[in-house]
Amino acid sequence: MDKKDELILKTFMHNSRTPVTHLANKMGITETAVRKRIAKLERFGAIKAYTAIIDPFFMGFSGIALVGVDTNPEKMLSVFEKIKKISRIRYLALTSGDHMIMFEIWCRNEKILNEELKKIKKLDGVTKVCPAVLMKRIE
Repeated sequence: MDKKDELILKTFMHNSRTPVTHLANKMGITETAVRKRIAKLERFGAIKAYTAIIDPFFMGFSGIALVGVDTNPEKMLSVFEKIKKISRIRYLALTSGDHMIMFEIWCRNEKILNEELKKIKKLDGVTKVCPAVLMKRIE
């Protein structure tokens, strides 16, 4: 990975719809060279997907939270796999630090959010669920 690859990644992090021609002009290389670099970054897993960042409040969701979950260490992966199957989960990660598992969940309202969190609290191995309810999303 060199400076040109880093520029591609930084540009796509800001706007994945940036035209290849813009990148080629900015880097002083051909469009074909940029496309090859992008394909290489995709192949090696640096670029996982191209997506839009959607504001859940605009879509009518009002029960949105970032949630930390702690588990018994031997149950962490099984809890992770069970949480992964919940359709309302938008992002899920194993973490170090304050919590073992972190995720973002979107629910139509706070009642549904609370119901989902209660189900997660009851999963075998869960010791703690720490939600931070989002009030507004800024970028």
